[in-house]
Amino acid sequence: MDRGPVEKDPEEWATGDEPMTAPQESYLRTLAREAGRDVPETEGLSKAEASKLIDELQDQSRRLSENG
Repeated sequence: MDRGPVEKDPEEWATGDEPMTAPQESYLRTLAREAGRDVPETEGLSKAEASKLIDELQDQSRRLSENG
């Protein structure tokens, strides 16, 4: 039985402690607006931290919850 791709915990990423990428930062800002939240302080976030925040904000995004 195929269970699809296995998601690895961001804390286990080999590059998780590197600074977040520009696309992650842009997506975080978009999601925060859509979720009606203040844009988070992104300076100094790692890729892993940004990924976790993206997951949290995706759950709160009106656009994603309406389409999902």
